Amino acid sequence: MRRGNFYVYIIANKNNAVLYIGVTNNLERRISEHQQGLIKGFSKRYNLHKLVYYESFSNISQSIAREKQLKNWHRGWKINLINTINPSFKDLSSEWE
Repeated sequence: MRRGNFYVYIIANKNNAVLYIGVTNNLERRISEHQQGLIKGFSKRYNLHKLVYYESFSNISQSIAREKQLKNWHRGWKINLINTINPSFKDLSSEWE
């Protein structure tokens, strides 16, 4: 799974009604924190536990710029982006061991 050192990710609730975009330098740890409810705020409030999309980057500046770009997109654009790699909206973290 390791490609770059920084990641932009999209997580969703169980029925995909709510999406959250974040950035991290350790995707597995961060998703685990979301799933365990350790991160207070939006993701915890809306039970966002399902990793539906991520991209990797070699530097933090690129990842932050991409995060900002995606956060400004309309929901439909985000759904289309997720559909390019994960049309069934499965939890991509479930494949990790």
